[in-house]
Amino acid sequence: MALTHDDVTRIALLARLQLSSDEQAALLPQLNGFFSIVEQMSAVDTSGVEPLYTPLSAVQEVALRLREDRVTESNQRELNQRSAPAVEDGLFLVPKVIE
Repeated sequence: MALTHDDVTRIALLARLQLSSDEQAALLPQLNGFFSIVEQMSAVDTSGVEPLYTPLSAVQEVALRLREDRVTESNQRELNQRSAPAVEDGLFLVPKVIE
């Protein structure tokens, strides 16, 4: 999947970045290189491969350190929302950022 100049312009717009045409031209091959690596990684068959919970477990035996699953905090919603600029019905209000 090769990106075009229009794709870079759209990505910059969504990321709220102001890029010059020179910056966009420099960014295009970098993004295409990134997506090329992602395509190569997606092509690898990983069926039957157990996921690692830590990279260290690939080279040595690692014992899991599990803790008891219990509640350690109380509901402090009102305290946490005191510094929020806008709250309604216990929810944080934020400006719309998606077109």
